[in-house]
Amino acid sequence: MNFIPSDEVEAIRNRIDHPIIDSDGHLVEYLPLVRDFMVEVAGVEVAGRFEKMMHSAAGRVAVPSPAARRQLGLHAAGVWGLATRNTLDRATVMLPELMYRRLDELGIDFAVVYPTYGLMTAMPDAEVRCALARALNRYYAELYDGYRDRLEPVAAIPTHTPQEAVAELDYAVGELGLKTVMLGGIVTRPYDGDSGPGRWVDTIGHDSLYDYDPVWRRCEELGVAPTFHSGGQGWGTRMSTVSNSFNQVGNFAAADEGTCRSLVFGGVPMRFPNLSFAFQEGGVAWAAALLAGIVGHWEKRNIEAIQHYNPANLDMDLLRQLFDEYGAASITERMDRLADGLCGLSDPDELPQDVDQFADSLLTGVDDLFDMFAHRFYFGCEADDPMNVLAFASNLNPGGVTLPAIFASDVGHWDVPDMRGVVPEAYELVEHGHIDEEQFRDFVFDNPVRLWSSMNPDFFRGTAIEGAAVSAV
Repeated sequence: MNFIPSDEVEAIRNRIDHPIIDSDGHLVEYLPLVRDFMVEVAGVEVAGRFEKMMHSAAGRVAVPSPAARRQLGLHAAGVWGLATRNTLDRATVMLPELMYRRLDELGIDFAVVYPTYGLMTAMPDAEVRCALARALNRYYAELYDGYRDRLEPVAAIPTHTPQEAVAELDYAVGELGLKTVMLGGIVTRPYDGDSGPGRWVDTIGHDSLYDYDPVWRRCEELGVAPTFHSGGQGWGTRMSTVSNSFNQVGNFAAADEGTCRSLVFGGVPMRFPNLSFAFQEGGVAWAAALLAGIVGHWEKRNIEAIQHYNPANLDMDLLRQLFDEYGAASITERMDRLADGLCGLSDPDELPQDVDQFADSLLTGVDDLFDMFAHRFYFGCEADDPMNVLAFASNLNPGGVTLPAIFASDVGHWDVPDMRGVVPEAYELVEHGHIDEEQFRDFVFDNPVRLWSSMNPDFFRGTAIEGAAVSAV
């Protein structure tokens, strides 16, 4: 078959003088091969448990009652998420050679391709989880061998414990030579002694069950940026038993926001100043709001600013004088109970660790935050998201920062009905006057180059865009 760019794609490519990098395309794994690799890794029984999970939709159908689903902790999970009518696109994301041959048609020079079934490495079954990650990473290394000058597969790294994450980092990056990694940024854990559906959300940074510093340190040593592609379905308000779209809307942004906030409050970027981080598929609007929120809290709630609200600083003599002078009779006749009127959010016996709310963050001021969000955090944005423009709204963002948005198409999944449309959709921001050509270059090329080469200066060596990438850094 001949794969020729559309007139629209060709016109865009003629206007620009730089490559286009897709930082979050998707592949779809061929499960029979993954299953056979799992058998080699962990045996038939573990592989069989994985197969049972993959057919779990039948179990949901067997529990049709919303009330029964709620009792069992079942939410409305994904429905029909892969291309079927567009058979060519379905085959494209399953067959590396076909995707490789179609890149010019799509207008993409280099694509970082994230897992699909690799997103399941957040499952609670430890044996299946670790065996699946090991089999998938072998799959990526073997099937994409010979295509990595334009297609770079992303390793799936489970993170239920730091030990399993480090072990898989060593295998996927250290042994197989994969250059990009996807870590689980959200781990849902049962409460101690609770065998029911209740779960709490561990965001592996602040207030985590484990110390994940060995993971961040190993990423630094191996030269890979921790990137996250977790979802938020099944927790918080995303627990509808009847509508997956209700659970889906904003769920990646919610998970990204939780992980990013956790890293900041947990002091991870401050302890590991050489690390870059990327948050995929959630867009960038949440990042603008999070930056504003943390800045606002720092300015009012850091250990010095919070002294404005320390009960010890209340001038009781002045307070009584003001009550006597301006208080209604119904209040002043109850002045003997003034202490009762001052309790609640103004208690003098708060624990010191509760007062110093930014202690673990190691922040020294808002400039630390501006540096993180402007230079070390990267935000994967789908082509059709109109809120991408917020990344470039330095006049609105705190500190006048521009947020490093990266073009992240999500090809291969339900929200891209035709892969040929992602570059034209991304370019609409220019056509509509929301960003200029230079900002578009940042979005699809300069920011991705900075992200992927930040931990590994040789990331683009031997690729089809090596020369352009070297000049961009």
